[in-house]
Amino acid sequence: MTTSRAQDLKYLHRAARLALRGHGGSEPNPLVGCLVVSPRHEIVGWGYHRRCGEAHAEIHALQRAGSRAAGATAYITLEPCNHHGRTPPCTGELIKAGVARVVIARRDPNPIAAGGIERLREGGIEVVIVDDCDPAMCITDGFARRVRSGLPWIIAKWAQTLDGRVATRSGESRWISNEASRRLVHRQRGRVDVILTGIGTVLADDPLLTARNVRTRRIARRVVVDPQLQTPPEAKLVTTADRFPTTIACLEAGLADRAEVAGELRAAGVEIIGIAQQQDEPGQLPLAPLLRMLVERYEASNVLVEAGPGLLSRLFRQRLVNDALVFIAPLILGDDEAEPCVTGRTVEQLTDGLPMRLLNTRRRGDDLIAHYRVK
Repeated sequence: MTTSRAQDLKYLHRAARLALRGHGGSEPNPLVGCLVVSPRHEIVGWGYHRRCGEAHAEIHALQRAGSRAAGATAYITLEPCNHHGRTPPCTGELIKAGVARVVIARRDPNPIAAGGIERLREGGIEVVIVDDCDPAMCITDGFARRVRSGLPWIIAKWAQTLDGRVATRSGESRWISNEASRRLVHRQRGRVDVILTGIGTVLADDPLLTARNVRTRRIARRVVVDPQLQTPPEAKLVTTADRFPTTIACLEAGLADRAEVAGELRAAGVEIIGIAQQQDEPGQLPLAPLLRMLVERYEASNVLVEAGPGLLSRLFRQRLVNDALVFIAPLILGDDEAEPCVTGRTVEQLTDGLPMRLLNTRRRGDDLIAHYRVK
C-alpha cells in the first residue's frame, strides 16, 4: 500500500473529527478516533472512544473492518495503549487483526499506557508518527496537559460587544449574546466536568449554571471561587445542590470564622473546600491548587469558566487559560466605563500581549463565535 504524506494527514484529520464525537463521554480518558483504510484506500472500519470504561476507538474500528483489516493501515489520533486498565491493550488487537501499518499523531504522554509503538513494531507493524496534524494534536492537548502538569484544560467563555465589553457600567450583561448562542453554551455545559465561576458573578447574577433543554453527556460540578465564603444560602447554586454537585472553595484561614454559614451550606448539600492562602496574593484564593484539587478529587479534565472580569483576569494573568470561547454580539457600547473582559495586565508593546490562535469560527444568527487557543 503506497500512501502519500497528504493522504496520511487527510485520514488523521478525519480520525480527529471522529474523536470529537466522544467529547463529554470519554473523559477522563483522551478523545481518540481511528480509521482503518484498505490498500485500495477504502475506509473499511471506523470508531471513536465513546465512554470511559468501554471499548477504545481501535476496537470499534477493527470490529467494523473484520477480515478487511488484514494488510490495512490504521490511523489513530493517539498511540494505542499497551497496558491492561479498564480495558485490554489495543496493541494486541491490532497485531491480531493483521494490520500492516499504523499512523498516529501523538505518543501517549501517560507512562502507564505508553509503549504501544514499540509493541506494534515488535509485532511486525510499520508505525509512522505524524505530529503536525493540527486537528489530531488539538483533541489530545487537554489530556496531555492533565497527565504532565496535573492541571485540567481551562476553557474561558464570555460574551462581549464588538468593542470588547462584557457588561455596562452598571453591570448589566443579560443578554449580550442571542438565544442561539446561549443554547450552544448549554450544550457545552453538558460536556464538561466542571463549571467554574466567581463570587462576584454569584452575587450579581445568581446563576444556575446547568445544561438546560439540550442533550447532556455528563452533569458538571459547579465550583465557586469564594475566598470569604459569601455565597448566600438562598443562591440558586445552593438551593439546587441536592440535584447538581456544587463546591465552594474558600480560604482555609477564614473558614472557622464562618462556621455557621459553612454548616448551613453543607446542610444544603454544598461541599466546602478550604485552601491555604499564598503570600503573593493576600486575600485571594490560589487558583492553581484549586484546579489541581479538582483533578485529584474528581478526575476533572475540562473546566468551563463562566465568570466576570475579576476571575477571568486572574486566570489569564497566571497563564491558566487554554482555550477562549468568545461570543461576539453585533453591538457597540462606546462607554469607557463599561466592563472589559480582561483587566489588570500592564502592556507597553503589542509583543507583550498574550498571543492566541484562532481554531474556528461559527455563526449563530448575528452573533459570531470565535474559538481561540492560547499559544
